[in-house]
Amino acid sequence: MWPGWSGRPLGSEASVASSFGEGRRVSHPRVPRVLWCLGPLGCDGLYAEAVSEFDCVLQTVSLGQQWPTVDPFLFCVHHDDAYPPGNEQYGPDASRAGRRIGQDFAGKDGWNLYHGDAVAGFPRHPHRGFETVTFVRKGLVDHADSLGAAARFGRGDVQWMTAGGGVVHSEMFPLLERLAPNPLELFQIWLNLPAADKMVPAYFTMLWADQLPRYRVPNEGGTPAAATVTVLAGAFAGGELEAGCPPRAPSPPPDSWAARPQADLAIWHLQLDAGTQITLAPPVSDQAVRTVYLFEGDGLQLGTQDLANMHAAVLRPGVPARMVCGRRPAELLMLQGVPLGEPVVHHGPFVMNDRAGIEAAFADYQRTGFGGWPWPEDGPVHGADPTRFACHADGRLERRSRTSPARPVAP
Repeated sequence: MWPGWSGRPLGSEASVASSFGEGRRVSHPRVPRVLWCLGPLGCDGLYAEAVSEFDCVLQTVSLGQQWPTVDPFLFCVHHDDAYPPGNEQYGPDASRAGRRIGQDFAGKDGWNLYHGDAVAGFPRHPHRGFETVTFVRKGLVDHADSLGAAARFGRGDVQWMTAGGGVVHSEMFPLLERLAPNPLELFQIWLNLPAADKMVPAYFTMLWADQLPRYRVPNEGGTPAAATVTVLAGAFAGGELEAGCPPRAPSPPPDSWAARPQADLAIWHLQLDAGTQITLAPPVSDQAVRTVYLFEGDGLQLGTQDLANMHAAVLRPGVPARMVCGRRPAELLMLQGVPLGEPVVHHGPFVMNDRAGIEAAFADYQRTGFGGWPWPEDGPVHGADPTRFACHADGRLERRSRTSPARPVAP
């Protein structure tokens, strides 16, 4: 998914005033001087003020359609669509009147077609130079790509795709329920690749829901309330692993920045019961930057500050983060990693280190199509069987149901 991305947080200090507004700015020798931009690390020196034990927040920002991120992340988007029952084409069984077909982002009636027509989603589009991490909490996503690979995933699954030197893929949202609503909720996170790995072969890894660790963290306030932490990447300490869960998430793709121990990269989803108090230990690396995004609830206390719903906070390195949930349950996404500190230049679906790299990406795509498109439609949908599966380019087949999926066959 890339259309509509303004890209303003990418490497431009001038973008901060508009992307961050009047938020609190601070400096730290191990945090990018302009926190919501990507680029080389910088600092203005150490803090002059004293820091209390629980003063864990460096900076806060309100969240819009696209969430600002800190290097090595590029951006994050949260899709939450209340789709109606589906029709025979697996699209919404509802009127399309008043929608901009092909550019439907207005949220009419609580859902969007995005760049889809009959079916909602994002038909074929290219990528180069970064990775996508797609965490689907509700609903299903159908993937197809220029390597001939296909997947259907959702209901807690994660697809981690390295675009590398170039791939074309589609992400469609099939509505399989004909007599009931088809809610869809997902996060897509763009993670940068180091300059040395911008041109690695394209690849994707599935992190199925049953392969993800889930930890129950008891309430420090003493009541039966608790928090649940689902680990998409990295490690978590401080809770009890739920029965039947693996201790670690599957490995990210081999060429990912996340595959390097020095990256200290982690992605967590946190769910806090009302009134729960927990404390997150700081990252292992004192160079890692951690950002939390509160997207559900009526706010929480984060250290010594109040964080409202639909706001994010960059956390102070080396300081534990105490969270006290409000009167309603809360949900957060946490992104953490050591910054790459490299120049970032983007244009649409391509993210490189300089203008020459962007020009080469366009030239290569026009010349090669990144391998072409072997599917009969721009946005393939993989039928009525709800089985979650992945058919990889090397012929490997994964599935998460007793029902064997009919393998989609590219012509």
